[in-house]
Amino acid sequence: MTADEQAVARLEAAIGHRFGSPVLLAIALTHRSYTAEHPGTPHYERLEFLGDAVLELATTRYLFDRYPDAAEGEMAKVRAAVVAEPALAEIGRELGIPGVMRLGRGEDQTGGRTKDSIISDVVEAVLAVVYLDGGYATAEAIITELWGPLIDLRAEAPGRRDYKTRLQERLARSGLVPVYDATEEGPEHAKTFTSVVGAGNARLGIGIGSSKKRAEQAAAREALAALASDQDA
Repeated sequence: MTADEQAVARLEAAIGHRFGSPVLLAIALTHRSYTAEHPGTPHYERLEFLGDAVLELATTRYLFDRYPDAAEGEMAKVRAAVVAEPALAEIGRELGIPGVMRLGRGEDQTGGRTKDSIISDVVEAVLAVVYLDGGYATAEAIITELWGPLIDLRAEAPGRRDYKTRLQERLARSGLVPVYDATEEGPEHAKTFTSVVGAGNARLGIGIGSSKKRAEQAAAREALAALASDQDA
């Protein structure tokens, strides 16, 4: 197995989908800068257009079904946040997308693999290939798996600060600062992170996630719930 084939295998394992069309997948991973250096090679922009629509529909359906009491305006704000460039780029990095993108030499040398704009575009293009490979049901299942936790995080506290910020503000009233201790386990393409948050000499919460950031948010969420429970007791 070549290095490129190994990289694709890791991507398939991370997404949970075996791509049926290597040609389409290659296009989804190809940036315009690579096309400029290899005339005749198609790039991802048409697939990105399709993938964006699939992602929007799947996240909308998830919100509609899971949060029947949410107002249209609230759902729109949550959807906008979870399909925005930073969120897509974060998920793309978790999937190992930067390592399999095909960039022109100049773009690569100037940090193209770290740009949220490129990573997020490739994520959408890859989702389009999943849709073309397996149909909408397959794409929706994968999007639900990958985006569900982020949607839930946003939907359960629409318009409010994230859990880490809220915990920091809560503890600051008592002159305390939250401290996070994270560990990781599992293979490189499918790591699981565990984060424990404490303040002073007390452990306040523990969280698990597919990235350090998500684990810390989960830990902060548990800590806030524990502090609220103590206050009510």
